[in-house]
Amino acid sequence: MVMKKFLNDPQDLTPELLEGYTLAYSQKVKLVSGKIVMRANPKSKDKVAVVTLGGAGHEPALSGYVGEGMLDASVVGDVFAAPGAPKILEALRLLKDYKGILLVILNHAGDVMNGNMALEMAKKEGINVKSVLTYDDIAPGAKAPIEDRRGLGGCISLIKVAGAAAEAGLSLDETLAVAERFNQRIATLAVTMKTATHPQSGDYISTLPDDQMEIGMGQHGEGGGTGPQPIATADETAEVMVKKLADAVAAKSGEKVMLLINGSGATTLMEMFIVFRKAYRVLEELGIKVSASRCEEILTVQESGGFQMILAVLDDELQKYFDAPANAPYWVVK
Repeated sequence: MVMKKFLNDPQDLTPELLEGYTLAYSQKVKLVSGKIVMRANPKSKDKVAVVTLGGAGHEPALSGYVGEGMLDASVVGDVFAAPGAPKILEALRLLKDYKGILLVILNHAGDVMNGNMALEMAKKEGINVKSVLTYDDIAPGAKAPIEDRRGLGGCISLIKVAGAAAEAGLSLDETLAVAERFNQRIATLAVTMKTATHPQSGDYISTLPDDQMEIGMGQHGEGGGTGPQPIATADETAEVMVKKLADAVAAKSGEKVMLLINGSGATTLMEMFIVFRKAYRVLEELGIKVSASRCEEILTVQESGGFQMILAVLDDELQKYFDAPANAPYWVVK
C-alpha cells in the first residue's frame, strides 16, 4: 500500500514540523537551535526547570507540553529516534542558571544512552541536574526488571505533576521526590490493531493481520506481553486492561486514581470514550474513585490504530499538582 501523507522531502520532516508547530503556537513556545523547543515566556530562574527528550513522530508529545506548569524545554530527535547527547547538553546549558534542572528520560535505549551521556557531561560542567526515568509500560509484567519496561504515554502525566511542583517553587530534590513518588504508582498498557507507517520510509513499523490486535505492543511496533489475538469488543478490551493496571499499581478500594485514555493516532474519540466509560465503571465497581481524567491524543504513533490506557494512584499532594494551572499548547488548566 502506498503511504498517504502530506509531506515534502522526508529528510526535512522534523525541522519543518517543528517550525510549523512553533509558528502555530508562537505565544507559548519558540524554536532554539533547530531542535530545542522552549517556553516563549520563561519562568523565574529561582525555580527548577523541567526538560525532556525524544524522537519526533509522536505529536503532540513531547514538545506539545512545553509551557507554564509543565516543560521548560523539549529536545527533539528525528522520527522515532532519540536526539544526540550534544543537543541535549546544549539545552541543559541554556537552563543552567535555574534553581536546578530535572531531566525526564523515557525508558528507550537511545533516549537512556544519550540522556545519561548528556547528564554526565552537564554535571562535569557544574550544572545542577538530576534525572527521572519513566518506565510505566507493564506489558512485560508489573514486576519485570525496570530495564524491560518501556516509557510510554504516562510520561506526560508525570511531566504535569513534576512541572507543577517545580512551578510551585520546590527544590530540585523535592521536585525529583514528587516525580519519583508518582512514578512508583503509575502504569500504562497499550493495545494496537493497526500499525503505522514510518513517514520517512513509507515502511510499516510492524505488521498485524486485519482480524487481530495486540495488547502490549510498544510505541515503535515492539512486541507486547500477550501476542496477537482476535479483535475484542471495546468493553472486553477495557476490562482486561484496566484490571491489569489496577493490579500493577496496587489500587485499593477507597483510593483515588488518574485514568487517561491516549489515542495512538487513528482511533476515533467515539471509540476512546466508549473504552473510557467501561474502564471507569470497572474501577467504580472496585471501589476506586477516578479523581483525574483525560481522553484524547496525548502521545501518538503516526496513524496507528489503538490506544494507551494509563492509570496512577493519587495522594492529596499529587492530586494538587495534577490539578494545578498549566498553559502548554496541548495541556491547559486554568
